[in-house]
Amino acid sequence: MTNLFSLNQKTAVVTGALGLIGKKHCEALAAAGANVVVTDMDAQAAQTFAQQLGENHLGLGVDVTSKQSLIDALNAILNKYDGLDILVNNAAINDKFEDPAMAKELSAFENYPLEAFQRSLNVNVTGVFLSSQILGTHMALQGSGSIINIASTYGMVGPDQTIYRNAAGEQTFYKSAAYPVTKGAIINFTRFLAAYWGHTGVRVNTLSPGGVENGQTEDFISNYSAKTLLGRMAKASDYQGSLIFLASEASAYMTGANLVVDGGWTAI
Repeated sequence: MTNLFSLNQKTAVVTGALGLIGKKHCEALAAAGANVVVTDMDAQAAQTFAQQLGENHLGLGVDVTSKQSLIDALNAILNKYDGLDILVNNAAINDKFEDPAMAKELSAFENYPLEAFQRSLNVNVTGVFLSSQILGTHMALQGSGSIINIASTYGMVGPDQTIYRNAAGEQTFYKSAAYPVTKGAIINFTRFLAAYWGHTGVRVNTLSPGGVENGQTEDFISNYSAKTLLGRMAKASDYQGSLIFLASEASAYMTGANLVVDGGWTAI
């Protein structure tokens, strides 16, 4: 059974690798024996984190919305390693408003900025498309590989806006249309790519995580936790086992699927 989950001699690329969950993805892949390619916008930070993972890992500055940036990354990867076996499409952006006092007004659908919506589409959808096209094509040509697209529970269900209310019942923020729309697109892109590349030996699956506790207000943590069957938000490390399962031979007969790990959020 240990061999089923082993990633020894495998090379794995993680996009958006310097985020909270991205770092945990990298750590899990390295612990399973993979050579990890840490990619993010900040090349120096990516290199530093790759060194922290141990020997034979690689850090690259990559813009997933740039085809040339991804081509350069592929060349650097193949210059160092024999091949490419795993792609974790983790890079994404979520809404952040510089002025918290304006968050409620700007996040409301009626006022939500078109530029913000388009930016999310560009990174969260086009970025996954391009990364899969450039890096995944190499896997298809070599006849094997595992692509893991990171989506979200909000790719399957509409946002419950009540969890963004404080203890007084005041709405502090709205989850915008951008994140659910883009994550829903990723789930169906997974199905497309699994069907398109199935005959090549490349498997494509989605991992849909729930919310991670990361310094949110007590009101939000309480509201969110009450909606899960396990009664809590996720820890950043709660998705490591699922990721290794999808990356390894343990899921050898699994493709086109959406693995939901959300503490029961979408079960009822």
